Amino acid sequence: MTAIEQKNKSAITLRGSSEIICEYLDYGINSILYQRGLYPPETFKTAENYGLTILMSQDNKIQEFLSTTLNQLKEWLVQRIVNKVALVITNVKTLEVMERWDFNVQYEGNINQGNDQVSDKPLKQIRNEIRDVMKQIASSVAYLPLLDCLCSFDIQIYTKSDVVLPNEWADAEPANIKNAQSVKMRSFSTNIHKMETVVTYKNDD
Repeated sequence: MTAIEQKNKSAITLRGSSEIICEYLDYGINSILYQRGLYPPETFKTAENYGLTILMSQDNKIQEFLSTTLNQLKEWLVQRIVNKVALVITNVKTLEVMERWDFNVQYEGNINQGNDQVSDKPLKQIRNEIRDVMKQIASSVAYLPLLDCLCSFDIQIYTKSDVVLPNEWADAEPANIKNAQSVKMRSFSTNIHKMETVVTYKNDD
């Protein structure tokens, strides 16, 4: 096998990079739902990924919602039309936004290559970077205020303005938080997509 064949074999494609981003979001969002106590702990089951034990919701409606959302997101990431994905946690009674997790997307490398863009960054290195972010998500409960009200969550995807939305999607208002404080986590990159995770929460102190 020549060096070129070997290089192509290990290269991450644009679609492959989009799948890595969506897998991170699936595990990351599930971890947040568990850590922030939005649903009973017994509705989660452990899964192994990134060298970590992560709790994943077993609720069919949540699984279906995330699957549909992330499948659409994957296509938009391939088209490079997403700027940000936001997980919004809202007080069910007052509809006040209590917390927002922003997953900011940047596009890296030679985007002029279009769908032929590839990255030769080792997958192991990317997964190690993701593991560091997942650890920060898990430890965030130490400083985030207790959500002592019944909360629900939604996902907002920020796209370029000229995107034609599928029928089941609707325009949403930005989820602003009063007395907001933000904590920025580590970022990770596939050298095609870079993702930065920031949590913003209501600080009443």
